[in-house]
Amino acid sequence: MPLALLALAISAFGIGTTEFVMMGLLPNVADDLGTSVPTAGYLVSAYALGVVIGAPLLTALGSRIPRKRMLVLLMAVFTVGNLASALAPNFGLLIAGRLLAGLPHGAFFGVGAVVAARLVREGRQARAVATMFLGLTIANIVGVPAATLLGQRLGWRATFLIVAAIGLVAMASLARLIPPLPVEERAGLGRELRALGNRQVLLGLLTTVFGFAGIFAVYSYLASMMTEVTGLAEGSVPLVLALFGIGMTLGALAAGPLTDRALRPTLYGSLAALALVLAALHFTAPVAWAAMVTVVLVGAIGFLTTTPLQMLVMNKAHQAPTLAAASNQSAFNLANAGGAWVGGLALSAGWGWTSPALVGAVLAALGLAVAVTAGLLDRAPHDPSRIVARSDDAPAPAEAGARTGGGS
Repeated sequence: MPLALLALAISAFGIGTTEFVMMGLLPNVADDLGTSVPTAGYLVSAYALGVVIGAPLLTALGSRIPRKRMLVLLMAVFTVGNLASALAPNFGLLIAGRLLAGLPHGAFFGVGAVVAARLVREGRQARAVATMFLGLTIANIVGVPAATLLGQRLGWRATFLIVAAIGLVAMASLARLIPPLPVEERAGLGRELRALGNRQVLLGLLTTVFGFAGIFAVYSYLASMMTEVTGLAEGSVPLVLALFGIGMTLGALAAGPLTDRALRPTLYGSLAALALVLAALHFTAPVAWAAMVTVVLVGAIGFLTTTPLQMLVMNKAHQAPTLAAASNQSAFNLANAGGAWVGGLALSAGWGWTSPALVGAVLAALGLAVAVTAGLLDRAPHDPSRIVARSDDAPAPAEAGARTGGGS
């Protein structure tokens, strides 16, 4: 694998750290700025809103900017946003800083996925994209716990100063290791928008929203489930989250080779397995060792879905994949918010602390239904889109010259 993928992974590590660390710092922020923990929770929403807004907006604005320069600029915005968060004198400006930090998230992973796929030979593109996402999963094992501990010991502002420093390291790595990748002549906002309107791209985004919402229906309430049902002490929650992160990493490592080998079967299998393992958590939660094993499996199988989902929308928008790839990050964050909301509804209805697991299983099954529908429609002879990675509808040899993991 090219060393340039390390620069993308470092950037993903920083992004993953700042995205998830706020959950553990909410009490500290609330105490320091004189607000309640529920109100401080808006800081999580502000980041997610930044991702949803920024993914299509910044990708569109940067459609004519060379890929390397665009990646560095996006990390610069990320760094400024985290620095602004660290220096925010009040809650309102901290909200603004979190929103700013979230804006480049989706666009970075959209552009980064296209760049990663273009750095390797055909047949290894999904592995390259998975390597970039590996930085995101490692952030959940190392970055988030370490940054949370740092924030608890030295104050939450120190956490965001450290993340801003990671952003500077990422910028330097991108500038040094990413080769020049100019925008192709055929690229442009109009072409990107037309590619985004492809039926298969839209169905892929819908699969992401439903399928990944199943994970966040559980993840959002995992700590409470482990303390209230499994009977673990609050001090054990970081270990549970670390186990989830280990599962994510294992899933990311497996996702690349499997997706390169057979994209749609990997997607179908991972969504089906996700529905089953989420349902299993409802029954294993009362038994500590079984709950821990299931948590690892949820993380692994859940993250196994991310690479095929990302590659699917990129490949179906193969002539202009950047906006589609970035929009998939918006879909992931919509899944985050939607899954947490639906899981919360189940709890509010009095269905019990394990009910989000059953809700998540239903959502994953809905994602599988959308994915299978898209696969059946993709077999229709009038559908011009084809998949880069091998699957049950392998492209004709005449298309080989056009099959790049990137495109624009």
